[in-house]
Amino acid sequence: MKKYTMWLFLIGSLAMMVIMSKSGGVLSKVTRWGILDLEFAYSKAKADAVLNAWTAAGPDDTIAAAKLNTGLDFIFLFCYSIFLFLAASRISRIFGGGFGKAGKFIARGALAAGVLDVLENGGMLLSLSGHGSNIIAFCTSFCSVIKWALALLAVLYILTGAVGWLRSRLLK
Repeated sequence: MKKYTMWLFLIGSLAMMVIMSKSGGVLSKVTRWGILDLEFAYSKAKADAVLNAWTAAGPDDTIAAAKLNTGLDFIFLFCYSIFLFLAASRISRIFGGGFGKAGKFIARGALAAGVLDVLENGGMLLSLSGHGSNIIAFCTSFCSVIKWALALLAVLYILTGAVGWLRSRLLK
């Protein structure tokens, strides 16, 4: 089972991406980036503008869709952060030296991204429930920016490591 754990988390991540794109699709019809618009709203005024646009959208209950999408993100963050951790850890063991050491740090960063995503979701749920403030919006946005940076760094590391591994296999 241990051999397939990483792949199960990848499948879970991909499945949640599909599910969340469906559940959050109505949000993208109203605001350019959907739920990301609320993630990156760094002030109460910005968050309120997103929420007001969603509320004014018409018959679709976009606030409920945003709450559902944020709730589903708890499953997604569990899957993606563990997948990124396991994949970066595996690559760090394949390569030695500085690249391998960096992978250990990046793997821990992937787990930190998951924790930051939990905090971000909490802030968004507060805003979606009418309890937003400048501090909540700023903290939500701050957590989101750092989360995205850590997750993207892990993805780049994994892709770079995978290409390096394939290259070494092909040149044998």
